[in-house]
Amino acid sequence: MAKRKKDEEYRTFQQEWTEEFAFVERAGSAVCLICNDKISSMKRSNIKRHFDTRHATFASKYPAGDIQASQQQLRVWTRQGDWNSASFAGALAIVRNGKPFTDGEYAKTFMLEVSNELFDDFSDKDKIIKRIKDMPLSAKTVHDRTIMMANQVEETQVKDINAAPYFSLALDESTDVSQLSQFSVIARYAAGDTLREESLAVLPMKGSTRGEDLFKSFIEFAKEKNLPMDKLISVCTDGAQCMVGKRRGFVALLRQHENRPILSLHCILLQEALCAQMCGEQLGEVMSLVIRVVNFIVARALNDRQFKTLLDEVGNNYPGLLLHSNVRWLSRGKVLSRFAACLSEIRTFLEMKDVEHPELTNTEWLMKFYYLVDMTEHLNHLNVKMQGIGNTVLSLQQAVFAFENKLELFIVDIETARLLHFEKLREFKDACTASDPVQQFDLQQLAGFTSKLPQSFKARFGEFREHTRLFKFITHPHECAVDKWTEMKKLQPTDQLIVKTWNALPVTYHTLQRVSIAVLTMFGSTYLKNIKTNLRSRLTDGSLNAWKLSFQFTKGGNSNQRQRGNSSPGVGN
Repeated sequence: MAKRKKDEEYRTFQQEWTEEFAFVERAGSAVCLICNDKISSMKRSNIKRHFDTRHATFASKYPAGDIQASQQQLRVWTRQGDWNSASFAGALAIVRNGKPFTDGEYAKTFMLEVSNELFDDFSDKDKIIKRIKDMPLSAKTVHDRTIMMANQVEETQVKDINAAPYFSLALDESTDVSQLSQFSVIARYAAGDTLREESLAVLPMKGSTRGEDLFKSFIEFAKEKNLPMDKLISVCTDGAQCMVGKRRGFVALLRQHENRPILSLHCILLQEALCAQMCGEQLGEVMSLVIRVVNFIVARALNDRQFKTLLDEVGNNYPGLLLHSNVRWLSRGKVLSRFAACLSEIRTFLEMKDVEHPELTNTEWLMKFYYLVDMTEHLNHLNVKMQGIGNTVLSLQQAVFAFENKLELFIVDIETARLLHFEKLREFKDACTASDPVQQFDLQQLAGFTSKLPQSFKARFGEFREHTRLFKFITHPHECAVDKWTEMKKLQPTDQLIVKTWNALPVTYHTLQRVSIAVLTMFGSTYLKNIKTNLRSRLTDGSLNAWKLSFQFTKGGNSNQRQRGNSSPGVGN
């Protein structure tokens, strides 16, 4: 029997379908100009069925005989399709760059001014400018587009989390610049061969922020979005009482609600920052004097201007000193480093102001000062190394444990007076020795300061030490497994041992595969970015969450492509 010959109209889009059924062709699919639905099969019967069942009122409003009216309406829809595409692209650019919604009108004005000059020699210049003028980019339009894109991303997130074997959460409650308490919920899960770390929600807390309040807000959100709570394996928090309280903390209430154990981790970055602040009384006095001098210069407008003028006159490349902030992890190290770079100018300026601080010329005090400069630089380097998106719990744990071993090396380095790892201290010591060869230095005191740091580190990171074998499983399964798994020896090197490697294992090792994926999804820190700034402090609750959802973080994949795919103008227009 001969094969049925398909008509060509079933394979390609026919132009007359635009006038008959209000359809156009976009990206290989037939798109309805009325509702923006897509039909992948280029069949007249499918397109006609959609038009007759979904848009029956169109035929009565624009009868077949009234060709002029129907074509005019179709031209409006077709033109709006192009405008919407550009409008979505503009809204996405505004969101990605952290700009307020009102910048849409500014961007439009900017494009008009540039286009007027850039396309001056184009024959269709007027058409281009008209297209830009007709493009909707008002604050409300950008807001609405952002909500649409956020909803698309959210739907994909929930779908992927439900399909994932496990997922973990990083939770953080903080107050933004508009004095609104925000409860941030970040999820990490495996989607195929990719680890995704994405914001699920930023829940505004109107009243108190007790553990019960945070738990109630989160559970309502989880039920609304149908999150598979039975797949939640770990929670990382900032260690606050409202989070880890024994009876009424968030984690305790979550475990009671789920009636099963859930691993709780205290953010490793916050613990490292607490260790970095542990300095003895003598080093505390050094830091206190530095802060007093900095405040005397920077906090007074006249002094600040005069000091900057002095720096400029002597050719110092720095614009001025930095104020210290206790809540900034890297502040102390940066303040000390800048103070050391401008120390000679600071002495000169204090002499001009008749302010006496004899410590700034005292050798013993300067030894402690330069030691503190070098040590805080090492601590800042560790902190920066652990910041960022996508760090696994194993990599964070190894960074801290490696630094603990490095501290032992620092002690030996100071005791032997080599100072290979203390550049500023070594330069100061060499300069003193050059001017006074017989001068003696008490480096044992500095070694004593350093020996207190390992004790501070070992007193913390309890959860990470307790589960060392579990975390190590993802890179050294043959060491953690009870039996000798021959297949494990075929795994790729450590730096390539990622989700893709585990997914490639035979079905025989399904249990091991699930354990490794579970460990890889665990958070080790609550490293987050601020959502509200001074320029974006008026976000409403709805747009607050949408704005956060527009910033997605992916480990091992291109998150930008995923965003664009979920926010294309053809979807939800």
